[in-house]
Amino acid sequence: MSKDNSELLEANKTAVIIYNEEYVIKGQVDPKVIEKIAAYVDRKMRLVGQRNPQLPLSKVAVLAALNIAEDLVKLHEDYETLSKQLDEVKKLGSGQ
Repeated sequence: MSKDNSELLEANKTAVIIYNEEYVIKGQVDPKVIEKIAAYVDRKMRLVGQRNPQLPLSKVAVLAALNIAEDLVKLHEDYETLSKQLDEVKKLGSGQ
């Protein structure tokens, strides 16, 4: 394996703050992407925490995870709808 390939396989370490806690995330993803994802999780947790200030961290995290999962499911549904619409447009354009 060349030096270039081995460097690509090395994990980046990126320190992020989520809900006032520091986490060091290791991964092969661009640190800017990790920071963006962490900021998204932080926003979701803060929204849950603001609405329910009495909740312990673990429950805030689980509720935030459910909100994020809801966003993901909605995006998948939107993607499927758009994909089907695009297929229909292609069929109309090809005269089928």
